[in-house]
Amino acid sequence: MPPAIRADACVRPRPARFRVRVSRVSHPVDVLFITSNRLGDAVLTTGLLGHLVETLPEARFTIACGPIPAPLFRTVPRLRRLIPMGKRRWSLHWFDLWRQVAGTRWDLVVDLRDSAVSRLVLARKRAVFRHGGPVRHKVEQLASVLRAEPPPAPRLWFDAPLRAEAERLTGPGPLLALGPAANWTGKEWPADRYAELADRLTGPGGPLSGARVLVLAGPGEAERCRPVLERLGAGRAVDLIGRTDPLLAGACIARAVLFVGNDSGLMHVAAASGTPTLGVFGPTPAEIYGPWGAHADHIIAQNVPGDSPEARMRRLSVDEVEAAVLGLLARTKGDAFW
Repeated sequence: MPPAIRADACVRPRPARFRVRVSRVSHPVDVLFITSNRLGDAVLTTGLLGHLVETLPEARFTIACGPIPAPLFRTVPRLRRLIPMGKRRWSLHWFDLWRQVAGTRWDLVVDLRDSAVSRLVLARKRAVFRHGGPVRHKVEQLASVLRAEPPPAPRLWFDAPLRAEAERLTGPGPLLALGPAANWTGKEWPADRYAELADRLTGPGGPLSGARVLVLAGPGEAERCRPVLERLGAGRAVDLIGRTDPLLAGACIARAVLFVGNDSGLMHVAAASGTPTLGVFGPTPAEIYGPWGAHADHIIAQNVPGDSPEARMRRLSVDEVEAAVLGLLARTKGDAFW
């Protein structure tokens, strides 16, 4: 099996060329940021948002996104308004958004959905993401919208109340975080192997010996995570399934030494939290959607013609994933705490 490929290996630093001139603007700079309906895709856009937060200190932000990722943005600095966009028939959610933002003359509209809204509002500048071009990581694709190089890494904003709530839910460390579920069973490494991996890592002699295990998943994914909870027992496992929103999940994961999980929105949340993150991949393109950052890596299940996606994921052994974990821990030296 080929070795895991680091998602950020091909980044070449260059100076950012996109600028929004604000020196002559007497009022606050209003930015409309339209981002994804999906959790993972929305997380990957947070680097671009962070770039704007840092380079436009006068800006205040209106953010439009799907209801599921909306909590990610509630602590963004200088947030003026957060607009969750629930899908409606005949794409009426776009009309709803236009009605809410058409009355403002925007200094900058960043539209990562390539929607009609960004063309139908008054704006001094527009930056619109369009699909196509060479195959490269999604973070690099998004960075090209603002010509921001090196591509800004996804990030999350944790305020003091959020950190306190994460501490209450997780308790003291050390902690290992796992994401055994995904939105499709074809992307899931078997849960009993996550349980075996957790045993090896946190058991006597393991690199995280004595650590408790955070198990995170969405409200409807508890059954698929059950093998992990049953094997570890209540004394070692911290069941956070369905008990967090995406931002609180990130704050909990940020308290862990390591996250291991399938290709999912939660995996991208983990990487954006700053915790060393290993993504377990099979049928989805890791070169585009692997976890991003110097503290992140991924491993890919071997593809054998005729295998179903589920069979492909089963080909990946605990030994292989454990070896990838040990390599990641050696490189990052466990720098995971606040």
